[in-house]
Amino acid sequence: MDIDWAALGEVFGVSLVTTVALVGLFTVGIVGLAPRTEPGGEDGSAGTETAPTPLARAGAYVCFTLCAAAVAYGIYLIVK
Repeated sequence: MDIDWAALGEVFGVSLVTTVALVGLFTVGIVGLAPRTEPGGEDGSAGTETAPTPLARAGAYVCFTLCAAAVAYGIYLIVK
């Protein structure tokens, strides 16, 4: 039984880079949808939350769409 260590290392490297990229993309999407909190005053008053801007919301949806496309492509490769 021979193990092709170069191919195994290549699969590991591609898997690692893809996983980190997808997690990072999903995280950017979550941050884009998160409400912003303005700090409170020096008198101890609570901060105020503001909704994400339309540009941030659109960017988050693009990130989620890219994540879904990557997952669908992975499933396609497995089923194929």
